[in-house]
Amino acid sequence: MIEILILYAVLNRELTMYGIQKAIADNFAPYTKPSFGVINPALRRLEKSGFISSRRTFSEGGKQSGFYIITNDGKKELKRLLLEDWTENPIQFFSNASIKIACASVLSKEDISILFEKIKTQALEHKFDAENILNDEYISLTFYQKNVLENTVNEYQNFVLLIENLEKENAGNR
Repeated sequence: MIEILILYAVLNRELTMYGIQKAIADNFAPYTKPSFGVINPALRRLEKSGFISSRRTFSEGGKQSGFYIITNDGKKELKRLLLEDWTENPIQFFSNASIKIACASVLSKEDISILFEKIKTQALEHKFDAENILNDEYISLTFYQKNVLENTVNEYQNFVLLIENLEKENAGNR
């Protein structure tokens, strides 16, 4: 997911590593807060793969700064990553899906429809799994487990409604 965040951050402007971290925080803080220790190796991987380019300059004080910008291949990679399936792990679902939705403006209307369908399908699968546990008479849930699962079902239902509203908006913008 860090690659999506970095490529999105440098999509329209050249940024330093600090600028990238700030752009990620400004756009995605509710979902993730990557450190320089996560950003720096990801920048190296992206540059080595040709998805970003960098230039080095020296400040008047002699300190070296690196500036990063996305390449044409990086734009293609960003779109590929947005449409790529991700982990089936429910704990990561909301943040990953939210990040992908927040970056959807870089996709075509058709690709946005594909992205929304994938997210909605996975949300419904997670909701179904939670409902099955709630309704399974052979699983003994504590009061707290039951309440958390009921809340989880509601969160997935609300997320599906959000996606359906976004789908309608996307269909209306053609």
